[in-house]
Amino acid sequence: MYKTILVPVENRETDQTILNHIRPLARLAKSKLMLVHVADGWAARNFEQLKLRESEEMKRDREYLETVEHELVGEGFEVSSVLALGDPATEIIKLASTTGIDLIAMTTHGHRFVSDLLYGSTADKVRHSVDVPVLLLKVKE
Repeated sequence: MYKTILVPVENRETDQTILNHIRPLARLAKSKLMLVHVADGWAARNFEQLKLRESEEMKRDREYLETVEHELVGEGFEVSSVLALGDPATEIIKLASTTGIDLIAMTTHGHRFVSDLLYGSTADKVRHSVDVPVLLLKVKE
């Protein structure tokens, strides 16, 4: 059914919404989990072009991914993680098209800011741009 599930995380407590929901599905389907966090600060967006050092934001995000990965591995899941840099929607779409995932499971916050209304949310861009199913869960605040 779902051999590999891509799970974007934001390094926030609200990540538990998707992680708690995806655990039983991944267990039932014997799925591998691929965690991704997209660092999108100024340093992350310009990291390659300007040959920058890893920012504190990027270091914290890498540590967070390692912590979540370690926790899930301890629960018996096969897990990999990716720290991507740049625009979240673009990087999630790129991973979906290059890594052979079968499902994207992510949270949505709904329209909270004017920019979401004008430019669209990450979840909206992802769901309209990929060829795999997308499971969206509204964040529990």
